[in-house]
Amino acid sequence: MSPLISKAKFVTSAERPKEIITAPNRIKFAVINIDHPHIYGMTDAIKRGGGELVALYAKQPDLAAAFLKTYPEAKAVKSESEILEDPAIQLVLSSGIPDERAPLGIRVMQHGKDYLSDKPGIISLEQLALVKKVQKETNRIYSILYSERFENKATEKASQLVATGAIGQVIQTVNLAPHRIHNNVGKTGLADRPDWFWDKRRYGGILTDIGSHQFDQYLHFTGSSDAQVLMSQVGNVHHPDKPLFEDFGDVMLSGNGGVGYIRVDWFTPDGLDTWGDGRLTILGTDGTIEVRKNTDIASGNKGGNHLYLVNNKEMVHMDCNNEVLPFGPLFVDDVLNRTETAMTQKHCFLTTELALKAQKGARMMSLKK
Repeated sequence: MSPLISKAKFVTSAERPKEIITAPNRIKFAVINIDHPHIYGMTDAIKRGGGELVALYAKQPDLAAAFLKTYPEAKAVKSESEILEDPAIQLVLSSGIPDERAPLGIRVMQHGKDYLSDKPGIISLEQLALVKKVQKETNRIYSILYSERFENKATEKASQLVATGAIGQVIQTVNLAPHRIHNNVGKTGLADRPDWFWDKRRYGGILTDIGSHQFDQYLHFTGSSDAQVLMSQVGNVHHPDKPLFEDFGDVMLSGNGGVGYIRVDWFTPDGLDTWGDGRLTILGTDGTIEVRKNTDIASGNKGGNHLYLVNNKEMVHMDCNNEVLPFGPLFVDDVLNRTETAMTQKHCFLTTELALKAQKGARMMSLKK
């Protein structure tokens, strides 16, 4: 390799290989509640794994119509119970309002089905305790799709590199996860956000919500099976008209596999070409990896899925758009085989527990004007 960072050719969508698609119709799955558009990526992941989408129940007609236009194979049903009581359906997906996700997941498990939720899948320690109880009683899968790892190709490549020892033993992860508060560049779009978006009693708070991705990556890359929150703080520094909203938060973590720092916020400026300049830095004893998830303003490499590796042998830029995302096929395997290859139940619950404890114990920021 060249001692200088190489700029790999950025491939077009036509040049990218198709995702691995396993045998179709391995399982039947349905969707209940679609309040967040993450449901589209979730559905695509399970379809890549061989899942057959058979039914949809959604409370909002406009959201249901848009979903069915994308997935016309799904049958719109009139009630949640039609899905829960259908013995042919093995898996239920949901991106409902966050405070409704855990109660739904409990009902799903009690009906003998597995459950995949958008993040946050659980918004309180009380919900977590009840979910864990029912999961143990039913022996069903309660999973949460942390898309910043499972659906980001550069982060998947980072997982492969860490597993092969490319940077030695991981010491620390640093996650920076800014988000754009409105939907369209150059437009305020605040009215487009539903009321629950502004109420942490519904979405759980900033560390519970968008922070959950980062707790997942911290545990995954450090290999920590036990961890504690050393410091956490949250604040509403720029939206006084929304008193139940949080627009900034950060956390320090220490675990038996490494330490971590997390920063999340809703301050992506309109000048950026994407919703957030998400970055993951992994420090190892023999090198570092930096993932630029959505854009790379420094190098001029357009689009996302950029990875920079520096170790004792090389310094290289990798365009990761050709990487294959394994979550969907692995998760469908788990539904069929009662295994834990996509993500263990322990990891899912520990990620949630750390986020909830950080949120509950967070110091409230107070900035001088």
